[in-house]
Amino acid sequence: MSRTIYLLRHGQTELNAERRMQGHCDSPLTELGQAQARAMGAALRRQLGDDARDWHMIASPLGRAMQTARLVCEELALPAEVIQAEPRLIEVAFGEWEAAPVEQLHAEIPVLATQPNWHFNAPNCEPYEAVLARIEHWLADPQLPHQLIVVAHGLLGKILRGVYAGLDFDALWAQDMPQEAFYKLHNRELLRIECTLPV
Repeated sequence: MSRTIYLLRHGQTELNAERRMQGHCDSPLTELGQAQARAMGAALRRQLGDDARDWHMIASPLGRAMQTARLVCEELALPAEVIQAEPRLIEVAFGEWEAAPVEQLHAEIPVLATQPNWHFNAPNCEPYEAVLARIEHWLADPQLPHQLIVVAHGLLGKILRGVYAGLDFDALWAQDMPQEAFYKLHNRELLRIECTLPV
């Protein structure tokens, strides 16, 4: 049986709304972020129907991912106790740029705006090779269940999708990091699933 992964990014946070780097520092979901999390849960419910109890929920241990996972569980009528924290899915650590305003960084270092992987220029940033290693280690883990709902992060999720689908450099970094859509990963293919926010 091939593994299927529904990969979600957490909803908008206060730092997201302020256009600040987040990394390992954390902030709670905004009202919009909570609505996004519930919309992802509702879209998942439409995908899974009554079979949600057969799926395993895994989330990054950071608060914003766990908060999103709890809201998704509510929409799926699952208890929050089913969520398993997975440290290998934590966001990339941005070193000295944690909580820094993105516009300020790009104004001070204009070349960043031309580099798709500019985040890894951060002083004391987690090396890209280390991020790849933990993603590959997680994907290859024989203990992983075959039906997974994963709540993680923007940059981590982009890299994970690229590794999973075998994307080249340009294709990997051209991907988006949505908070009002998520991806189904199956047979090395990526399927984007849109969510509908309440009006």
